[in-house]
Formats: sequence, structure tokens, C-alpha cells
Amino acid sequence: MSDRTTAPEAPTAGPAVTNSPHVDAGDAGYSKDLKSRHINMIAIGGAIGTGLFLGAGGRLADAGPSLAIAYAVCGVFAFFVVRALGELVLYRPSSGAFVSYAREFMGEKGAYTAGWLYFLNWSTTCVADITAAATYAHFWSMFSDIPQWILALIALAVVLTANLISVKYFGEMEFWFAIIKVAALVSFMLIGIFLLVTQQEVGGHTPGFATISANDGIFPLGMLPMLLVIQGVVFAYASVELCGVAAGETENPAKVMPRAINSIMWRVGIFYVGSVVLLALLLPYTAYSGDESPFVTVMDKLGVPGAAGVMNLVVLTAALSSLNAGLYSTARILRSMALAGSAPRFTGRMNKGQVPYGGVLLTAAFGVAGVALNYVMPGQAFEIVLNFASIGILGTWGMIMLCSLLFWRRSQEGRLTRPSYRLPWAPYTQIVTLVFLVSVVGLMWAGGGVGRTTVMFLPLIAAALVGGWFVVRGRVNAIAAERSDG
Repeated sequence: MSDRTTAPEAPTAGPAVTNSPHVDAGDAGYSKDLKSRHINMIAIGGAIGTGLFLGAGGRLADAGPSLAIAYAVCGVFAFFVVRALGELVLYRPSSGAFVSYAREFMGEKGAYTAGWLYFLNWSTTCVADITAAATYAHFWSMFSDIPQWILALIALAVVLTANLISVKYFGEMEFWFAIIKVAALVSFMLIGIFLLVTQQEVGGHTPGFATISANDGIFPLGMLPMLLVIQGVVFAYASVELCGVAAGETENPAKVMPRAINSIMWRVGIFYVGSVVLLALLLPYTAYSGDESPFVTVMDKLGVPGAAGVMNLVVLTAALSSLNAGLYSTARILRSMALAGSAPRFTGRMNKGQVPYGGVLLTAAFGVAGVALNYVMPGQAFEIVLNFASIGILGTWGMIMLCSLLFWRRSQEGRLTRPSYRLPWAPYTQIVTLVFLVSVVGLMWAGGGVGRTTVMFLPLIAAALVGGWFVVRGRVNAIAAERSDG
């Protein structure tokens, strides 16, 4: 999907002037220290995370080479989601992102629901990230005797400390984390292509299409496993919306955002689909497992001294990058909610570095709960939190598309003007994406196991949201009334 085929647009043009009276109190007080290079690399980092570096191993073992198809399909819908968010950002940049837009188009209940679903997403994703970091660390013999929960706690402490300094340091960390991830993936893909062309053996196997055909083809276990792994593949794209949150702390989002968002599609094609195809060509799908990054598996099979260790260091960096991004984004969302009354007051506080530290600490507290999970169930921790994170992701993406749909409808009514940078094929794109998200929930149920257990928790999650709303609605309504009187 190229820019030429999506919609006539002017990517570098500023947003259209709208008649929206909405002002989000949560947007005040931030520095504008994120530059174009930060936003671009945050977009890349958001599209390359733990779900690829660690999750792809288990998914390949479960679905075989057809995993590439699952990544491609989910990548298209991830692009639709971030493109919809990009249009809203160009309409009105906000650090509250989709929570702020939900407040404008769906009211305070919508903002409350969107915010806490996002918190569910990232609080559980942070647990997945520290679990992944601890798993990677066990690759080295010097850490093999250290309990997984201790390594998880160390990872959380390091990233938490860095995240509390300032947004500038966050931007720099993500910039270099993304550089490392991209350089590693490009290097791996070049090595993989070289091995294919020269037919060098990898772990006793000659790479090529014969590796797939000799192991029962693209769908070695049938088509159903490919459909069932989609729930985990969605997790791989969990951070694509991060650049929309970061837009509130950059000087010129109208210029920076379209370029960053438009590039996500080819990144997905190259880094996700391309790397999975290479992995399937280099080794039989049975060679991979969920206990080790598939990239480390390949490098280990090559027998190059230190190569697997270097790749393992890279995927460890990816996990820390995702954890860093999660603490950043939830803190901004929680501050927007706190100043509207739907989150604890302390999450709205900022430190001297203009960081909403209360939200950072609340998310980190759930990371500590993840440390406990790693202590009790080290072997199942990643899979459990991955499924709960997927529920949060599906809810967040659903709220973004609902906001986009309501935004489109208001534009049709002449109540506001859409910016020149738009989600193509509206409103059909939003509707098809929402149907896809509901279908993923159905696949989670059909897959049984932890996925079905997670879906069974949906009524409990809904009850918690309803109960929480009755707790905060008085304060929310009082703040809204005070804002309207002012």
C-alpha cells in the first residue's frame, strides 16, 4: 500500500483549521523536546518490539511459515489504526492522544474506558517486557543461576530510573534503542540473504524453499494454527500508536507525523514479514521455540563465535526499549485522565523534568506485580501476560477506530473539517478494522488454553470498568462542570 494509492494528500501540510472548542487540560506543562529524528525512530521502535524478537519463535513453532501471512494481515490493520490516529493528531495534537479524542467525541465515559484499556495494555506489556528481558539474560551462563524474578526486577529498576529524568532522555534512549534494533535486523537479513544465495548450511540444513516444502509447506499444521496465532501477532504491533502520544511533545507534529506514520507500512513489510520469511527459509519451523529468540537460534546454529550473544544483546535492548516506551506513554495518558478526574490524582503530578512521574510509578508498580508472577510461574509468565496485553491492545485499537468513525461522521455533518492527511476509504476502513478486532477475540476463544481463559476474564474486566466509573464519576462531573463554568 503506497502513499500514491491511499488518498490524495499533502503530507507536509498543516492540519485544517477546525471549529473544535475542545481543550485538554492534560496537554499543558510539557516541554517540546522531541525532534523529528526522535519521532521517526519512536515510530520504528514502536513497530519492532518484543513480539517479533521473542514471540516469533513460539509462533513459528505453532504455525510454521504461514506466520508471515499472519504478520502481513495484522500489519495492514495496525497501519489503519495508526493512520486513523495520525489524522486525529493532525486535527488536534494532544499528549492525551486517543483518550483526549475519546473525551471530545464520546464524552468522559469514553475517555475513561479508552484510558484504562490502554493502561491494561501497557501494564501487562511491561510485565511481558521484563519477563522477556529476564529470559534473554539467561542466555549467558553468568546469569543462568540468577532467578528469573531477580533479573526482571533489575530490568524494571534500570528503565524506571531513566524514564523519570526527562522526555529528552526518553527520546534519546528510544532513538538509540531503535537504531540498534534496525541495524541488527538489517544485518540479520543481509546475512540470511547471503546464506540463501550461497547455499551455506545452517545447523545441518541447506537454506532455501526446500526447507519449507520438505517440512509440509507453508501450512504444515493446517490453516487453523495460522489463524489462532493472530492473537499473539497483534501483540507484536502493540506500540504502533506510541508516535501519536509523543506528538504532544514535539514542535511541529503537522510536518513530522505524516512522514513517520506513512513509513510504518514498508517497515512492517520488510522487518516483520521479510524476517519471518527468511527465518522459515533458513531453518525448519520445528527448529524454533518460544524459549529463545528465533534470531538467536539461527545465529547459534551458524556456529559463529559470539554471534548469538550479540544478537541476544540486541533483543534484550528491544525488550528494554518496549518497557521504556510503555512507562512513557501510560504516564501521559494517565495524566490526561487524572486532570479530568478519572485516574488517581497523583498520576497527574509532574517533576522538575516535566515528566508525569505519578503515572510512571503506577505503571511500574504493576511491573513489580510482574516480578512476582515471574517468581511464581517463570515458565508461563510471558504467555499469560501476552494474552491479557492483547485484550488491552484490541480495546485500545477499537477505541481509536471508534473515535475516527465519529470524527468522520462529524465532518460529514459539517461540524468540523478533516485535515488533508486522512485515513483512506473512510468509513469502510474503520468498520472492517472493528470487525477484525472482534474476530481476534473470537480466535482467542477458539484457541482454548490461556487465550480462552483470558476471554473469560472479559466480563470481570467490564465489571471493573463499570465499578470504577461509579467511583470516579462524581469527581469527573465536578471537574467537567468547573471547566465549562470557567
